[in-house]
Amino acid sequence: MDKVFELASRTAAAIFTRGSCDMCFTITTLFHNLGASPAIYDLDQFGGAGREMERALKKLNCNPAVPAVFIGGKFVGSSKDVISFHVDGSLRQMLINAGAIWF
Repeated sequence: MDKVFELASRTAAAIFTRGSCDMCFTITTLFHNLGASPAIYDLDQFGGAGREMERALKKLNCNPAVPAVFIGGKFVGSSKDVISFHVDGSLRQMLINAGAIWF
């Protein structure tokens, strides 16, 4: 869990992904379209530590474990949560407040 939060707190926005995850690609694209450049952490690239991080994300009630989105070092949720925030207009403001985009 510590590694997840340590990585997530390095940047204004972070997304934990897997290379084969279509929703991970969709959420990453959404962030880029909003003008953010989130840190992307592909759990496949971490080997055994990636499996531990996946278990930690599930403990945060991120199910499925990826994509897991952090903004301002805080866990925001999975794809369904992020899409809900985008639809209600609050995602952009969250990114602005965290300094991930400037408008």
